[in-house]
Amino acid sequence: MQFRKISIIGVGLLGGSLGLAVRKHKLAGEIAGFVRREASLRDCELAGAVDYATTDLLAAVSNADLVILCTPLAQMAELTRQLVPGLKRGAIVTDVGSVKADVVQELESIIKKSGAHFVGGHPMAGGEKMGVLASRVDLYQDAVCIITPTRHSNPAAIRKLEKFWHAVGSRTLLMDAAHHDLLVSRTSHLPHVTAAALATLVLRPSQPKSQAELCAAGFRDTTRIASGSPEMWRDIAMANRKNIAQSVDGLIGELKKFQTALRGGKPSAVEKFFAVAKTRRDEWCSGRGSDSSE
Repeated sequence: MQFRKISIIGVGLLGGSLGLAVRKHKLAGEIAGFVRREASLRDCELAGAVDYATTDLLAAVSNADLVILCTPLAQMAELTRQLVPGLKRGAIVTDVGSVKADVVQELESIIKKSGAHFVGGHPMAGGEKMGVLASRVDLYQDAVCIITPTRHSNPAAIRKLEKFWHAVGSRTLLMDAAHHDLLVSRTSHLPHVTAAALATLVLRPSQPKSQAELCAAGFRDTTRIASGSPEMWRDIAMANRKNIAQSVDGLIGELKKFQTALRGGKPSAVEKFFAVAKTRRDEWCSGRGSDSSE
């Protein structure tokens, strides 16, 4: 057991799956969950993600050794201000947000006044289904979790977080928050924007009925993540808007090259477009070993 008490703030897919993993690996003597709505208390009980859930934020974090913020990005700062009075000195506070630079700067400033320690985190895991009832005990297995310390971060807190993420099955990388935001704008945020654009284009109501009937496995797989929470992705897009906009420019550039080859009737250029993509993806999959799942 690593911690006497772990508090999960926001028990949805990410928070619930983390609670299940903590329970499975016996990482805490007590797992508390905070939810905003009374109706969510029953779902937490059904999922078995926490030992108990409450709508009382201060009660949820009281005496916790580790507090994990699993809420939408836009809610994190205000919730952190509200929970500070309940933190014990020396507690570690982290998050699972997919944009880090602004979050780290703001939350670190809020937390340090309490005598606790904040270190940002981002496990590269998730799914298009939402809510605690979609939780999976293996969600973080073989995932990469990026930890984004600053020069003010407590070294012992960083080590404990690394050990924690390893214990739930994840690999860890330490990275500057701004650099993290640039990289995930390409690998995580851009794919979602692309899936959303493709789903919007192909499934427009003005398209003939037969259009949707011709959408098979390739379309379904490519657009799967477009079924994610619009509110969550709005927050992510706005928080990382500069980097995502640059990544969209890069994607448009690649598409324009392909479009030019098509219009020019250049089969060798068209083949090269697909060949380069295949080679790079195959090499990436090989580098990940036999498990190349997202």
